[in-house]
Parts: sequence; structure tokens; C-alpha cells
Amino acid sequence: MTEMTRADVLGERLAKIPPLIDVDAHVVEPPDLWSSRLPARYRERGPRLVHAPAGEIKLIDGKYREEPGTAGPEVAWWFYEDSRTQLKRYIAAAGVPADEVTLEGITYADMRPGCWQPAERLADMDLNGVQAQLCFPNYPRFCGQMFLWGEDRELARLCVEAYNDWMVEEWCGSGGGRLLPLCIVPLWDVDLAVAEVRRNAARGVRAVAFSELPAYLGLPSLHSRAWDPFFAACQETGTVVAMHIGSGTKTPQTSADAPAAVGATIIFGNSVASLTDFLFSGVLHRFPDLKLLYAEAQIGWIPYLLERVDDVWETHRGWSRGQDNCPEPPSTYYFRQVHSCFFKDAVGIDLLDKVGLDNVLFETDYPHQDGTWPRSREAAAMQFGHLEQEQIDKIARGNAIRLLGLDLPG
Repeated sequence: MTEMTRADVLGERLAKIPPLIDVDAHVVEPPDLWSSRLPARYRERGPRLVHAPAGEIKLIDGKYREEPGTAGPEVAWWFYEDSRTQLKRYIAAAGVPADEVTLEGITYADMRPGCWQPAERLADMDLNGVQAQLCFPNYPRFCGQMFLWGEDRELARLCVEAYNDWMVEEWCGSGGGRLLPLCIVPLWDVDLAVAEVRRNAARGVRAVAFSELPAYLGLPSLHSRAWDPFFAACQETGTVVAMHIGSGTKTPQTSADAPAAVGATIIFGNSVASLTDFLFSGVLHRFPDLKLLYAEAQIGWIPYLLERVDDVWETHRGWSRGQDNCPEPPSTYYFRQVHSCFFKDAVGIDLLDKVGLDNVLFETDYPHQDGTWPRSREAAAMQFGHLEQEQIDKIARGNAIRLLGLDLPG
């Protein structure tokens, strides 16, 4: 047994880990979320749960292409307009041995109730030493892009609003302030997105899901300034723009025949691209009180990126146009306005002085396979439990409380 895993070392460090504020978990949407909220005329085309045999799954450019099979045990499927998406084991993997986590379809009976029931989620948080938790979507994808792809825009808008109403009123409403609301917006219409940000902020929502790379979704880029009204609304309402890894849908790949392990390893490249976009686009200069959160992006890559963007800004100033919308060194905006969370990144902690103590938050990724439940406090202890108590408290909870304006002790 190495020194890092000795029981006495772990015990000493665990004693220093306070109750965690988890800024990246996920919720598996309940079967009746949309069918119980959409107008009757839309219920046969809106998202609804159907049980049918499992089908073949193909992942093409970040999108699943699948249809139910014709024979075999039935699994849970989401039907929405012409799209078909089966509920997969790997999105509800809490408590399942790694060798048994696959892309195969499952039913709600095959997962822990904490994946989709608020009271059971709170119980699983208690097991994991988590006081409060922010949850990203699953079925609508990480920034609600499922509804961007819908044909009927009125139905899509109602689906977004139904999700947000459920998130605020049902998922978080019974959580005693421990389940923190994260809403989505109609990505296809900036004015509608602004209205939804304001509607939710008025009822206490402090974060909105957005795409790391909207251009990957066929939407205007950050450089176009088309999103400025959205960012202005987020700044005005104190709404944090939360971007989950993979929220651009298109993920880095090296070749068509590379194993999925390659893409799973280099997916943080999207966050590298996104942060570079934000730093050079002028968004953070134009909106100096806007706050960004990168979820599941980890942190070890950040110091080199900051070194590189500052060097490009200075060295290539004659031709790269890096200073057009970025009058200060790009790293200035990062330290002022950007946050990233991690759950498996000892390298990032070794570079903490360059990442920024005030810019780092912790997460668990429950109930996904990558997550550390039910040993997230142990994961925290072994990665940063050797730091000074003030530093530990900031990473484990204080920075999240400050960023989201939570009424909790730091």
C-alpha cells in the first residue's frame, strides 16, 4: 500500500474535508416530466416514454442514431417527434461495477432511485457527504440541444419551459435548498433565451446551461456578438453561464477507427477551444460581471492555455487580431470571471497556484460512470486534503457558495 492510500493518511485528510457543494451532477428525467406538463395537443409529439426492445446504437458526430429493435426484452425509450433515444446504462451507472457499464438500454427499475427521485437523491447525497448539488440534464443533452433539433419550434419552446418548471418546482422545490436549479434556454432564438433567463432568475435560479461551442451546433459564434443580449441578461441577473463538457455535441476524434477511449480522453479539448473563444471574443471584456463555469472539464490544462493565449496576444499582435476585442492580457479575464470544476485531477491541484485557488470548484458527476459516488469525500481528500484548511474549504464549498450566491456557510 502506497503512502497516498494508507488508511492513516486518508483518515487524517478526510477529517479536513467539509460537506461538499457539488457543481456537476446529473438528473435522469422522470417518465412523466413532459407528458404531464405539455398541452394535450402536443403530448403525442413531445418527449414521452415508450417501452420497446433495445436497438442498435450508433454515435455519429456526437449524436446517437438509434431505433427500437423487433425482439428481446423491452427497455425505456424517449420518443420525441421523429427521434428515438433509449435510456442507457452508462448515464445511470451509480453503484454499478465498471465492467457492467455499457451503452445498452435499461429501464427505470434498473437504476438507483436517486438517479431520478428527489428524496432518494438527497439520501444518496448524504451517503456521499454532499450538502448541495447542481444537476445538468441527461435526455435533453447537456445544454438542452435536443430541443434545438426539434422541427416544431413552438413545441420545442414549451418543452424547454416544461423542463425548467419541473426543475424549479419539483426537482429542487422539495429539496430544502440542497438541490440547486440549473435551467436551459431555447438556443435557436436569442430573444427567447433572454426571456427564459429572466423568467427563471425571478424565481431564484442562479445558473443556466449553455454550449461550450455554439458554432458546433450550427448557431452563431461568440465572435458574432449575436449572443450579447443573452450574456447581458445573465450579467444583469447574476446568472452563471454553465457549460458542460460535450455541450457542443461534436467531440474531438482522431480517426474513424479509433476506439471510443480516444475521444473520451481528449474531450477536454472542447473546453480548451471554448475558453480560448471566450477570452479572445471580447465577451468577458464587454460583460465584466459575467461569470462562467466549466463543468467536468477538469483543470490541469488551464495553466498552459493561459500562458499560450497571453503569449499569442503579445507576440503575434501584428497579425493575429488577438487584441481587437481583448484589450488586456487574456488571462486577466480568466482569473476575474471563469471557474472550472474537477473530480479527478491531481495534476491540476499540483498547479493550483497557476489555475487559481478562487477559480476552482469540486464535483461528483453522479450518477455517471466517471463519477466518484459514494466516495467523493475520499476523492477530495486524496487530491487536495493535504492543503491548508482555508484552501480546502474554498475548493470543497466556498467558491461554489460565492459563485452561485448560496445562503450557506462558507
